[in-house]
Amino acid sequence: MYRRVGRGATLPPYPVSSAPDSIPASPVVRPSACPGLVRVVTAADGGLCRIKLPGGRLDARQARAIAAAARACGSGAIDATNRANLQLRGIRADAADALIRALLDAGLGPSVDATEDAVADTAALAASDDVRNVMLSPLAGDDPAALVDSRALAAPLLDMLAREPRRGELSPKFSIQLDGGESVAALDHPHDIWLAAWRRGDGAVRIAAGLAGCPPVAHDARPASVDVAPDQGVALVRALLLAFLDLAPADVTRMRALLATCGERALLERARHYVPFALAADPALAGWRRARTDPALRFGVHPSRDAARCHVGAQFPLGRLDATQLERLAALAETDGDGTLSMTPWQGVFMHRVPRERAPATLDALASLGLVCASSDPLASLVACTGSAGCAKARADTKHDALALAARIGHAADVHLTGCERHCALPHPATHTLVAVAPAHYDLYRRDAAAGLGAPLARHLTIDQAAARLTGMRHSQDTTDA
Repeated sequence: MYRRVGRGATLPPYPVSSAPDSIPASPVVRPSACPGLVRVVTAADGGLCRIKLPGGRLDARQARAIAAAARACGSGAIDATNRANLQLRGIRADAADALIRALLDAGLGPSVDATEDAVADTAALAASDDVRNVMLSPLAGDDPAALVDSRALAAPLLDMLAREPRRGELSPKFSIQLDGGESVAALDHPHDIWLAAWRRGDGAVRIAAGLAGCPPVAHDARPASVDVAPDQGVALVRALLLAFLDLAPADVTRMRALLATCGERALLERARHYVPFALAADPALAGWRRARTDPALRFGVHPSRDAARCHVGAQFPLGRLDATQLERLAALAETDGDGTLSMTPWQGVFMHRVPRERAPATLDALASLGLVCASSDPLASLVACTGSAGCAKARADTKHDALALAARIGHAADVHLTGCERHCALPHPATHTLVAVAPAHYDLYRRDAAAGLGAPLARHLTIDQAAARLTGMRHSQDTTDA
C-alpha cells in the first residue's frame, strides 16, 4: 500500500527508508517573485538581482565582476542584505541577459554540473540558486573560538541543496543556519532549520538542530530538537527538507507555518524515514544554551587561528554600497588580506588574514571608504529598508530619513525605519521601530512584551520629533499623536 502526502509525492509506507538518490527529479517548480541570480525582478528603481554568496564569501576577482556588472547593467547601487548576500539595483531590462552571463562567468552561481542540466535551462539553474540559503559566521573556517570548521561542513551541504531533485519545490526564502560556535555569529536571525555545534559532557562535539527559530541563547528559549555527529549533518538537513515538503500544503512555504498545524513531532517522525540513523536529542540538550555574542564584535579586529594574522570587520551605512566602494574593497583585500571578503548578516563585511601590524591601517582604510567601523557610531545599529527610492510600497525615503535621524541623534541607537508594514531589511524587531505613514513622517513603536513591534509610543512624527523622542530631549504621552 502506498500513501499520497503533502504536495502529491507518492512514498512507500512506513517504515521504509529512502536512500539519498532514490527520489526522482520533481517536475514541480515553485513560482516566486523573489529576486535571484537568474530572476531579475522589477522594483521602483529598475530591476533587482540578488547574488547568493556561499556563506557570504567571495574573492576579489568576483567582487570586481559584481562591481563591473552593477555599473554596466544597472545603477551601480548595491545592497548588502541581512542574509549576507548582495543585490544589484537599477538593472535595465535590456541588460538582464548580459548581467546573468557575467555573474555566471565569475562563478557566482551554482556550479553548472550541480544543476544536472544545461546552463540554458533557466528553471533548473534558478532552482539550484534559490536553495543556497545557508548562513555562516563571517569568521567561519578561521576562528579560534569555533568548535567545528563550519565552512568545511557547509560545502557538502550546499552541494546537496543544489543537487536535490526536489529543490524546486522549496521557497527561495527557506533558510538554514550553520553555527560552528564562532565568536561572531547572528543568533537572532530566525531560520527554517538551524544547526549549531555543541560539546557534550564526554568532550565529543555534536551538531544540535532545531526548527523555525535560532540556536537557544535565553534561559526560556526552545531547546534543540535533535543532535547528530558532524558528518551526519547534511543527511539530517536533507531529511528535514523532504519531511517538510511531504507534509506542507502547497501554500505553506516556511517551517514555522507548518509546525503551527502539524507539530514538530510529526515532522521528525516523517524525517526518520529518510536517514539510516536515529533522530533523537541528547538529554543534556534540554539545558544547553549557545553562548551569547557581543554585537560590538561585528566591528574591528578579531583573532584568526594564525596568531600573526587577524580578521577586520566594518559595516556599510544602512546596508548600501556602490560599485566603486566594492572595487576598492577588492583591492584592499588583496593588498592587506588574503584576497577574500565575507559579507555579514548585519549588512557589513570582514576582511581575512590581515597581518596584525596592518590591522589599524586596514581599519582606517575601511573608514576612508565610508564604512562604519565602531559600535558607537550613530549608524552602527540603525537599519532602514529600501524606502520609496526603490520600493513602490514604501511611503517614505527611509534611507534618506535614517541618515538625517542618525545626524540628529548623534549616538548609536537600535532603530529600524520601515517604509510600510512589511518591515523589510530586519529579521527581528528592533528596540524601536519607525513605520512610515507619509513622506518623512513615522509612527514610533517600542519593543516590549507585546507581540509584533511592541507598544505604540507616538504617531505621525517628523524626523526631528522622532530624534527628540529617542534621545529623551522631548517627552509626550505614549499613545497620542505628536
